[in-house]
This record gives sequence, C-alpha cells and structure tokens, in this order.
Amino acid sequence: MAGIPAESAFLGWHGLQGDRRIACRRINNKSNFPWLTASRLPELLLYKQFGADEKDDQALPTHVRTPEGTMLPLGSRELQNSIAEKLGEPVELMNLKHGIFDEASVSVINLATISAIGREIEQNLDTRRFRANIIVETDSLEPFSENNWISKRLLLGGKEDGAIVNMT
Repeated sequence: MAGIPAESAFLGWHGLQGDRRIACRRINNKSNFPWLTASRLPELLLYKQFGADEKDDQALPTHVRTPEGTMLPLGSRELQNSIAEKLGEPVELMNLKHGIFDEASVSVINLATISAIGREIEQNLDTRRFRANIIVETDSLEPFSENNWISKRLLLGGKEDGAIVNMT
C-alpha cells in the first residue's frame, strides 16, 4: 500500500512507529518470499491508508481507500478480497508487530543522491520510489554523501535534544 507522508514520527527500537507493520501475504505461495509487493501488483500503491489506532503504541491506520474509492476497515475480509481480485490469487493481510524490512529498520537517503541517479538515467525520479523513511536535504550537493554517515550519528531536527539515528 502507499506510504503515509509524515512531518514527525516516534522512533523506537523497531524503527518508526507503525512503519511496514502491515504485510500482504500470497497464501498459495510456498517460497521464502510470499509477500505481495508493488513490483508484482503496481495497483497496490493505489490503496491509501488513513485513520490512526494508537492502541498498543503501534499507531496503525484503521481504514484503507481502495483504488475505486471504497473505504474499508484495514483488517476486513472485503479489503483482502479487493486485493486478491486484482492479483488473481488469495491473499492474507498480516500485522507484523516488529515490521518487515529489506535491510534496516530505518532507511535514509539524500535528495542529492536521488537527483544524481535521475541525471544518470535521464529521468525525473519520484522520491517515493526509494521507500526511504527519512529523506534528507543537505547544504552539500554531493550525491551519496549518506555513505559517509555510516558508523556516525544523524541528528534530526537541528537541536541537540532532537532524534538521533545511529547509522549502520
């Protein structure tokens, strides 16, 4: 499903609160990767999450707007059926309490890096394509400068008491 832009978020042990907690599993897929992604079903990005359920400190969305504009509760059979119909096979929506991440629980990318990649392939790139949690705009226009941040601390908010992410 489409990501939810946010100006602020709680950063905890398992990444940003509520991030990548809802997964869609292809029930008949017995491989090591049964997850449904937008690369397999691009229409998945047209499902928009909204509402907020703050119970259990997860801040999960409560509803989803389908591509057709129908509002459905997040865990409903109707939502699963809507996705399954587009995919052509049954799916199961799962709440993964600690999230499901490709590499790390927080993903950071510099706008200069996105611009450099776009110039290299001669395309204007949508920042959402990179699925980063944090998109940084620095004073430097040096692409891939975030590679130099590994083993360092990234201070967010510009204040000494702001959020700190240890880069690994």
